[in-house]
Amino acid sequence: MNILVCVKRVPQTGGRIVLTPDSQAIDTRFLGFTISPHEECGVEEAVRIVEKEGGSTAVLTLGPAEAEEQLRDAMAIGIDRAILLETDGTEWDPVSTAGVIAETVEAQEAANGEFDLILFGNEAADTGDFQVGVRVATALGRPIINGIKEIWFSDSRREILARREAPGGGWETYDLPLPAVLGVKEGLNLPRYPSVPGRLRAKKKEVEKIAMGASPSGALGLGAGEDAAGADSAIPGPTKRRLRLPAEERTAAAVLGTGPDAAPAVVDLLQKIGVLAK
Repeated sequence: MNILVCVKRVPQTGGRIVLTPDSQAIDTRFLGFTISPHEECGVEEAVRIVEKEGGSTAVLTLGPAEAEEQLRDAMAIGIDRAILLETDGTEWDPVSTAGVIAETVEAQEAANGEFDLILFGNEAADTGDFQVGVRVATALGRPIINGIKEIWFSDSRREILARREAPGGGWETYDLPLPAVLGVKEGLNLPRYPSVPGRLRAKKKEVEKIAMGASPSGALGLGAGEDAAGADSAIPGPTKRRLRLPAEERTAAAVLGTGPDAAPAVVDLLQKIGVLAK
C-alpha cells in the first residue's frame, strides 16, 4: 500500500488571532504552528495502515520553508518521506493549490509508483475551503469521499471502504476502487505524539524541496488535465478584500460578597435564575 498524506501548516487552534494592519493576513509573529487537526488524523491513519498492510508513506505540504517543521513532525510518528512545495509564505488560493499538488502527484507517481490512497483533511483549520482535496481528485480522475471517520479494505485489497456520518444520524458507507482520494475528519483515530527517538530519526531524513515561489497573482490555477488553451476565456474568480475577526464575546463577573454576608445575595441570585423557588 502506497499512501500520500497532504497537510497544511496552520496557526495553533485556540490561540488569539490578530490581523496585520492592512487586514490582509493573520499576524503570525506570536503564534505557534501545527498541522490541521483533521490532517493529523490523516497522518496517523496512513502510519496505521502501513503498519498493518505494509507499504510506504509520504507527506506533502505547500507552504513556506518553516513548514518543514510540520513535515518532520509527521515523519517522527512514522511517515517515510516528505515533500515540501516551498513558497514565499503568501497564501495560495485553493484552485492554484490543487493544481500544483495534482502536478506534483503525477510527477511523484512517474518516479516512485502510483499512490493507492491520497488522504486530505476534510478542510483546513484556517481557511475551511473544503475544495483542495476535491479538486485534486477531479484533476487526477480519481474517486473521492469527504467527511470520513472510518476506513478499512476489502479482502482483495483492491477497494477501500469508508464510512461517514449521515445527516440526521446513522452512517453512510462507500466502496471506492483504488487508487482513491479521501477527506478525513477528526475522530477517525487518536493521533499519537512524536516520541524522542522518532524525532531523532526524523531529523536524519531528507525533505524533498520543490521551489514554488509566490502565489500565481490573479491566476485561477490549472489543475492536471485542464485545457490551458481555455485559460484566457475563464471567468475571473473572486478576490479577497480583507479579513475580519468575529466579535469577541465579553463576560463579566460580579462579587456578591464575602463570608456569611454573601448568603442573602446568593439566594436572591438563585431565585432570579430559577434554581430556587421563592
